[in-house]
Order: sequence, then structure tokens, then C-alpha cells
Amino acid sequence: MTTTGIQRVGVVGGGQMGAGIAEVCARAGLDTVVCEADATAARGAQERVTVSLERAVQRGKLDRLSAEDALARLVFTSSLDDLADRQLVIEAVIENTDAKTEIFAALDKIVEDPGAILATNTSAIPVMRLGMATHRADRVLGLHFFNPVPVLPLVEVVASLHTAPETVTAVEEFARHTLGKTAIRSQDRAGFVVNALLIPYLLSAIRMTESGFATAADVDAGMELGCAHPMGPLKLADLIGLDTVASIAESLYDEFREPLYAPPPLLQRMVQAGLLGRKTGRGFHTYARG
Repeated sequence: MTTTGIQRVGVVGGGQMGAGIAEVCARAGLDTVVCEADATAARGAQERVTVSLERAVQRGKLDRLSAEDALARLVFTSSLDDLADRQLVIEAVIENTDAKTEIFAALDKIVEDPGAILATNTSAIPVMRLGMATHRADRVLGLHFFNPVPVLPLVEVVASLHTAPETVTAVEEFARHTLGKTAIRSQDRAGFVVNALLIPYLLSAIRMTESGFATAADVDAGMELGCAHPMGPLKLADLIGLDTVASIAESLYDEFREPLYAPPPLLQRMVQAGLLGRKTGRGFHTYARG
């Protein structure tokens, strides 16, 4: 049993973030159910986790038996009803308020234990808005992981005005002692701690490129070699996903109305064109697919 007593976890969404969250939960010894929109998407989520675990084995970060054990703890489904017995459910779907609100309203009816915790991996959407879609807002909070989840050690724990202190404590202990993550607390404001600082920096780099002041390659080289950043801002934006960067920027601008948060026209056009970064093979840089 884990230190918090949480043994059964559900993850809604099996994309890049959801698959990573499911993987770290399974590797921590937890019974983990991943729910996707349909059977095809569920198979895709299973493939993502399988490939990630194999990569960890090949790099010597995980032994073969542990990888097989982790896979054995995972169930992939396309029915939210399969999350009924979960003690903690982490939502990790597209960064869209309506989509997330609909899921929280459904989970509130499906998850049987009134003491179960519902968490969102949102990057910027107010946690309180999602909690108010349920009848258990005191058991709803933000649990924001960073990509790639199996590698990056940080999670942000975000309480809304309704979240009970014991909910925050339980999830913080779960993140630290069960998943082995470093947890920091944030108020329920758009962007939380990390993205409120990071996104204006990324947008500034995009504006610099958009204006012709410097090329994408030179902007990234400047920050990597001049400031010892491990990755330049435009490479990082490509890794995050330009659609996600734009969505977070819009949430920040909606809340604070500060010009530094407004998504630049170039970013909006690239999203409209489907040039989203690494996941599509092209963003500010070009990437090999597959």
C-alpha cells in the first residue's frame, strides 16, 4: 500500500501527457486504468506507454522485469465507467475548458467513492471552474505534470478556493512519496507558477522571430550557448506543442489582460496551419517523424 493509501488510479486521456502520467503511476506500483475517447485511441495510448518503457530499458533507466510489471498494472479502455472504483482520477485531455468541464461532470457521477479525488493536469484553466462542475469541489484540485512526465521531477499542486486542505495534503504526499516527484504549491491563477513565468518568455522569442529580428536557429542558439539553457525557447515551444502554448497564452491573457501574454499572430497562424511542433514534425524547426 502507498503512504497515502491511494492504490487505484485513473487517467483520462492517453496522449503525450496522459500516457506519461499513467506510466509513472504504473511504475510506482499502482493499479492504473487509462481511458481514451475510443478503442483506436486507447490502443495508441498503450503503444505510447509501451514504447516509453522500452526506451527506458534500452537507456538503462529501468530493468526489463520492472517494465513488464508496470505494463501488467495498466488497463486501457474507452469507457469512463471503468473508472468507477478509482481513488484518484487525473484528467489529461486537450486544453479546452468545455471538454474538461464535461469530463469532470461525468466523473462526479461515475466515481463511486465520495472521498475519491479528481485532479486536472491543466496548464492554465482555473481549477475552481472544473471543481464547480462537480458536487465534490472540495475533492478537486490541479496536479500539473511536466513533459516528459517520466523524466521531469516537478509537479504543481493547485488548490481552488473550494479545495479542502486534506485533499491538498493527500495529493502532495502522493506526488512526493508514491511517485517520487518534487511538489510545489500554487494558487489557482492562470499559468500557476511555471507557465506564468515561462510563457511570456516563449512568446517573446516568437515575436523576435516574427519581426525578423533573428532567426529561430539564432534565437535558440543564443539562449542555449549564451545563457546555458538546455533548450532554446523555440525548440521548447515545439516540444510543448504550439497549440498548447497558444492555449495557455490565451488563458493567461483572458485572466490578466497583459500584452505580454497575448499570443503573437505568427503563433496563431502556425496553429491554424497544423504546424504544432515535434508532434506534427514541423514547428519553428523540422523534425523526423516516427
